[in-house]
Amino acid sequence: MLHTTTPQLILSIATHFLVPLAIAPLFPGIINKVKAAMAGRRGPPLRQPYLDIFKLLRKTLVISNTTTWIFFAGPLVAVGAMLAVELLIPIGSSPAPIHFAGDVILFVYLFAAARFFTTSAALDTGSSFEGMGAAREVSFAVVSEAALIFSLLIMIRFSSGLSLNTLLLAPFKQGSVGPRLMAAVGLFVFLLAETSRVPVDDPDTHLELTMIHEVMVLDHSGPLLAAVQYASSLRLLILINLVLLFIGPPHTGIPILSWVLFILEASATAVLVGIIESVMARLPLRHVPTLLAAAAVLSGLGFILALR
Repeated sequence: MLHTTTPQLILSIATHFLVPLAIAPLFPGIINKVKAAMAGRRGPPLRQPYLDIFKLLRKTLVISNTTTWIFFAGPLVAVGAMLAVELLIPIGSSPAPIHFAGDVILFVYLFAAARFFTTSAALDTGSSFEGMGAAREVSFAVVSEAALIFSLLIMIRFSSGLSLNTLLLAPFKQGSVGPRLMAAVGLFVFLLAETSRVPVDDPDTHLELTMIHEVMVLDHSGPLLAAVQYASSLRLLILINLVLLFIGPPHTGIPILSWVLFILEASATAVLVGIIESVMARLPLRHVPTLLAAAAVLSGLGFILALR
């Protein structure tokens, strides 16, 4: 259901929607800046992801004759799904503007829909390399999504509700700290997998035989590639926010201060991702399922503890 449309609530909804849209590309820039600093380089400016997206929007599309409407739908559905998720999930201490009982199920399926259309667009090109990347993407997702589902089940157990507002903004209860922290760790691994970060994937690699996500978008260009990159930035921000909500949202009583704290916490999480990418190598493909299974098992154990 939607909140009552008073001027204050309209402003709150607009802020909830527009602020993440504006700041989403900032966090890949932070990660790249940290990686450059760890390597002793100056690195690209923080605004580089914005510049890349604007540059791609001005370029002409190059489309293969073998593709169909599915190729165009993939990036657009990915962006649309992330925008819908943004409206369903609380950000920081700001409640979601759209909420209803069972929206947690829609939340999971929106991520699945984005993956389905992205992989379908890759298969639509007829490229064997992109088909290989799509196969890896869906195979690893079978394992990684278990961590997300178990983590949400933990919050359902402690909040006794099926709305993301109820789940993620619920105060800490006795006995919930351990399971929530275990779920947060599992979700962090899910974040690395879902956003194609090291050690699961390497967004900077150009070797098709070791790529997962990047190989699926080799044929995208211009505005479609811009949509892919923007959807990836939104996905990163949403999952960082989800991890932070499991640890505990910032409650200040002052909306502007809460947003500032959220941006600082999200930036710190992006710095952590950059450090991990700097000190770890990409895992061999055969070891990736082990890491994802460990995250799922950790979240599953947290759910078992939550049932006590």
